[in-house]
Formats: sequence, C-alpha cells, structure tokens
Amino acid sequence: MTLEQKVAQLRGLFATELFVSTPEIQGIDPARVSIIRPHGVGHISMAWFLADEANELRSQLDAVQEHVRESSPFGIGAMVHFEAINGVVHDSGPQFPTAWAQAASWNPGLIRRAASVSSALTEQIGGHAVFSPVMDLARDPRWGRVHETYGEDPELVAQCSVAFVQGIQGSTGERPILATGKHFLGYGASEGGLNQAITQLGRRALVDEYAEPFRRAIAEADLALMMNSYNEVDGVPAAANRWMLTDLLRGELGFTGPVVSDYSSIAMLRTVYHTAPEPGDAARRALEAGLDADLPGGEEYAMLVEEVQSGRLDERVVDLAVERTLLAKARAGLIPEFRRASNEPHVDLEDAAQTRRSIADQSLVLLSNDGVLPLSADEGSDDRTKIVVIGPATDELRIHFGAYTSVSNIEMMRGSMALRAGEIPGITAEEAIFTDIFQARLPGIEPTFEEAAKRLHPDASTLLGALQARRPDVTFVELGDLMPDAAVLEEAAVASAVRGADLVIAALGERTGWVGNNTAGEGQSTSEPRLPGNQEQLVALLAGTGVPIVSVIVTGRPLLLSDVVEQSSAVLIAPLLGEEGGEAIARALFGEVNPSGKLPSTFPRSIGQIPTYHGHHFGSGYDHPTGIRHGYNDLASQSPLFAFGHGLSYTEFDLTPGGSEPTVTPDGQLALSITVRNTGARAGDTVVQLYARDEEASVVRPVRQLVAFERVGLDVGQEKTIELSAPVARLAFTGLDDKRVIEAGRVTLSVGFASDDIRATSEVEILSSSTSL
Repeated sequence: MTLEQKVAQLRGLFATELFVSTPEIQGIDPARVSIIRPHGVGHISMAWFLADEANELRSQLDAVQEHVRESSPFGIGAMVHFEAINGVVHDSGPQFPTAWAQAASWNPGLIRRAASVSSALTEQIGGHAVFSPVMDLARDPRWGRVHETYGEDPELVAQCSVAFVQGIQGSTGERPILATGKHFLGYGASEGGLNQAITQLGRRALVDEYAEPFRRAIAEADLALMMNSYNEVDGVPAAANRWMLTDLLRGELGFTGPVVSDYSSIAMLRTVYHTAPEPGDAARRALEAGLDADLPGGEEYAMLVEEVQSGRLDERVVDLAVERTLLAKARAGLIPEFRRASNEPHVDLEDAAQTRRSIADQSLVLLSNDGVLPLSADEGSDDRTKIVVIGPATDELRIHFGAYTSVSNIEMMRGSMALRAGEIPGITAEEAIFTDIFQARLPGIEPTFEEAAKRLHPDASTLLGALQARRPDVTFVELGDLMPDAAVLEEAAVASAVRGADLVIAALGERTGWVGNNTAGEGQSTSEPRLPGNQEQLVALLAGTGVPIVSVIVTGRPLLLSDVVEQSSAVLIAPLLGEEGGEAIARALFGEVNPSGKLPSTFPRSIGQIPTYHGHHFGSGYDHPTGIRHGYNDLASQSPLFAFGHGLSYTEFDLTPGGSEPTVTPDGQLALSITVRNTGARAGDTVVQLYARDEEASVVRPVRQLVAFERVGLDVGQEKTIELSAPVARLAFTGLDDKRVIEAGRVTLSVGFASDDIRATSEVEILSSSTSL
C-alpha cells in the first residue's frame, strides 16, 4: 500500500459528504466517494442519515461500498458505524429502554438479547460496527449523559457491558458486527458534571475502578473496538494520552483492536485544549498516542501524509495503526479474502418486542410506597377511588426516549435544519451548527418532536392512554411544565384540578435528548439535578390539598427528590423506557407487574453530597466511623436518600445464608450459598446482591465492592437456594509498587437486597498474596 492508501484507512468519511445537488442528482451520489476519497475509505460515519427505510439504506450503502472497493487497494471496504446503546439509531430499528434502565433491571441476559437484535439489524442495513456500549462509571448526576451508562458501580457496569458486547459480537465472536467500548477513560467523572471537562482522578482510581468494565469486556467478550473520551487527565487530553491509550489499554488491559476517535476529539487538541498548534501536530500526537482512526471526517489525519514526508512522523507508526484497522476489517468481513458467507440476517421483531417489554417491566424502581400501590383497575370493586393524573409526563410519548434513539436522531436533523435556516432566535445561520445545536432552545418545536415519536412508534401509548385503557374514568388535568422558564403555578388552579379526587398521579420528569428544549442529555448538564420547571412547586401544592400523591418520575439519572418523596405516598422511577414507557408504568401502578428494578446509581439527599456512590473509600463518603469529625453539619442524615441497589416490591423477601469456605486462595472463588424466600402475598422478583470488603490492604480500598448478584423470581411462599460466587481476582487492585495484586488478609462478605439492606455477613481469609493476574 502507498502512504496515501494507508492514511486513507485511518480516516472517516461523514456520510453527508455524499449528498449532492445537481440537475442530474438530488440526494446521494455513491460515485462521489471515488472522487473525494480516491485512495480508499477507512470508516463511514453517521450512515443512518443516508435513508429512512432499511432496504433503501442497505441499497445505498452497497452502492457506496462498490465504489469504495474500486478505489481501495485490494478491494478493502469501509467500516460503517451505527449507534446502538438502546437500539440501532435508525427509523427501522427496534428501540429498547435506555442503558440506565437496562442496568436497573440487573439482568445481563436481557441486555444480551437486546444487543443481539441490534446486531442483526446492523448487519441487515449494511453496518459493521456499533459505537456501544457506554462503559463509563457515572457518579455525578449533574452530568447529562448518565442515562447512556449502566450506572456507578464497576461490577454492575462490567457485567452489563460484557453482556452487550456478547450480544453484538456473539458469545464466541461468531458475528461480523463489532462492538465499541466507550469512552476511554474517566469521561463520566468530569469536574462539576460538565460535559468534556477535566477528570480529577488519580491513576489508581482510573485503573482499578473506571477501567474495570473495559478490562472485563476485553478479557471476557473480546471487545473489538475502543473509542477515546473527550476529557483530559492530569493535563493530557485522552485523544493524545499515550499512557491511557497504549500503556494502560494495550499494555495492562491487553486490548489489541483499533481505537477510534470520538467525533472531532483530535481537532479539539487544537480548538479546545490548545496543545497542538496545527492540524498536523494534532494528528501526529494522537496517532503516536495510540489513536487509530480520525472520525467523523478525518480532517486532521489527512495531514499524516505530510507529517511522514517531512520526517516529523515515523511511517512505522502509521503502519501499526493500519495493521490494527485491517485486522478489525478482516473480522468484519471487509477484506475479500476474509469475507464471510452471505447469510441474510433475521431481525426477530417478536423477540425484540418481548425483550423490550421485559426490560421495561424489570427496570421500574419503586422508591417508596406507604401502601397506596398497587391501584385497582376494577371500577366495580370496593376501590371506587377517583383518580386525577396531572403533570408534563402524562400525555407525552417523547419524554420516555433518551439520546441516541431514532426519535432524538430526527430531532438532531430537524434542529440542524432550523439552525441553518436561521429559525432559532439569537443564533445566525453562519454559526457552527454543532457548536450551538446542543445548547439552543427551539421555541415551539415540541409538537414536531412529539409527532416524530408517534410516527416512529404508532402503537406506543402515552401514560394517559395506558391509564385510561384500564380505568376510563381517570381524569387528566393539564398542569405543570418541565421547561426552566415555566410560569409560577397558582394554588387555586391546583386545588381546583384535584377537587373531589381520592388520589392524584403526578406524572413528572425531564426530557432527555440531543437538541431542542431538553433538560438532560449530551451537552445538557445541570448545576442542580432537580425536577425542572415548576414540577416541584406542583407537587408541593398538590400535597397542600391533602389528596394522596403517587409520583411517577421519568428520568435517566438520580435527581434531588427529598421534598417530593416526603410529600408523596409512593414514588416510582420510570428510567426512560422508550415506547414501553406508558404501558409499563400503568402495568406497575395497577399491579399487573410487581416492580423489581434496583437502582444502578445512588440518589443523593442533598446537592452537597454529589458525587455520592456506595463504593467510596474508607475515610470518605457517607459510611464513616462515628466519633470522627466528618460529614455535613447541616444534614440530619449523612446517608443518601436512596442507596445503590435499592428498590421496593409489592411483596416481601427474606434470605438465609448457607455455608461458605473460611479460607480461599488467590485463584479461588468467593462463594456464598443463600436461600431466598417470598414471605409476602404476591409473586415477585428480587435481586440478591453480594458485597465484599477488604479489611486489610496496603492502600485505601472501598468500604464495599459489589462482586456478584442474581435476579430471583418467586411465587408466594416459594423459596429457592442460589449460590453467588465471584473470582477472588475481583478484589485485585494496584499496589504500592504500581503492580496489580491480590493481597492476603481478611475479607468481609455481605449479602442482602441493597447496599444498605444487608441481611447477613461472613468472613473469609485470603491465604496468600499474588501478582499472577
């Protein structure tokens, strides 16, 4: 390959570059790829923009690939990428509850099934890779992208991530679709919860906690691709961080695939971080650090030819990146000699629908309940309660979708068009679209986005529709607004709305997405993660009427809910369930489904506790010895409002621990036998959680580590014995000599139904230390 051909393999092509407007062609011109990229194409970015229908998109991509292969040496195709954290981002694709909801189910098997559907669709429409899963630990709810993650805990995030990768690539890598782990590394720990900000973490925390899900996905699922993060650590941006992308990722974690850039992160070395004066400098520094592809458009890496020819860059660095890229392309069948047999992928829509429903039902988290739930749907029963439903989440379908969904994709396109047309007040058409699009308010555009959600998901029901399907007498009063500039509510109007009611359902939440009047999402961080608009005032005024309140909160992250919880008889979290949102909530409220979700993130009691998470270190956080000057003197309780793993049920469970070995070796298992019983009056599921605490270590360790968990379903009076186990290696960490070690000493095992609901403990001793990991 010539130098130009090599560099072409490291550059992305933005799919929109293939649009033309001539007298002959209005739209996509596949032949254009040979003109603008005569030496080949490494990657095609955001291909979902090319066509709305699946067959048309596949046809367009096949035509583009034909021209790519004609231009490329040896007929090498371009790797086509899609997003898929909760279903493939394309109008034709089944959409699933968002990642935070999937984590709330604590059911990796369902995540694997959902990812398998996305893998089949990606192949069907001509893709080769998905930019998923998001493997960041999210411990600051001010950050707008929490909903894209699997929460705060390394073990939960690792198990969910491994399941997702196996669903995409196959359990043995038998599928030609590649998963991409992102964002490497520490992106979810940005300072102040601000998107793309500095990450103030030491290397030990980065390696032992934040890198753990990546370590596991590489080792257990053969993760194929990696994406860098936008942040900087200790003054070095991730896109140019050799310690991060080479020493840690390839050296310690054993990753062998290519690393692709998060969009424009190489250019940001110049434009944001000011660590590279020219595009060539940015390209050279990124490539030397271990970043193998420049996406979406490859503008910086276009300078690599000149960097090599001038002697500033060793061509062998280019060769190594090309080698990794070609090995990944071979795995995806993009090199003729490695092309796989053509098997038409089958997207099982029935299985997709059942998986979507199961995730939604299992991810609803009942935070509190004084006995008001479940409701009765039988109007002829003794329960003749008059129910009023109120709030901005009542009759909106869009609110149940997060970013990186087909719905939010339409919003991005519509928002871009509005910006280009100068329709957004205060923003001129000349300004950079993607600089402003995440921050711009789009007055009056909500009906357009709601119409898009209903068009893409015509069978989906709003919460109001689902409630009235069960109780036609449910009354809706349109009050409450989630926009930051919402008007102050009048007490008399709220009192009038619920006059004569026996119960009010307050449907609350935030709108999560990319653009257009969202209150959470990428580029949508908040200084205070609260219910936006006048919703808190709405609940307070409702509480003043004396009518019992059931608060349903649609959100993809922890919120500050102390007042709402105190004023409500029950609180149910609906974590962005997509098209299942309305029906799933109604099923839970009326007892058709027994809530069984568990929180993947800690809910703080006060903003001053942020970041708060269960696995904090000894000497820090809310679990701290008494009698030592520690804690906030203006808080009556130092504990979080709701702890990691919390989630109530309409029934009760108990457990009895069985035997466990008192000693283990470094290559052994931490194992505990547990008998779980349903002691209540309804069938239901619970999640049994096993935590470990290293009592004797050379460095400060977490007060607890989740090491294993299992979802258990039980009928009334039924009991089941399970065994929770995890390798002792789960307790490995970076020692004082900066080497990974399992140290001898005492470990406390705790088992329960939440991190703050421990039912039994035992002690085990690791007999010897080991660095053979």
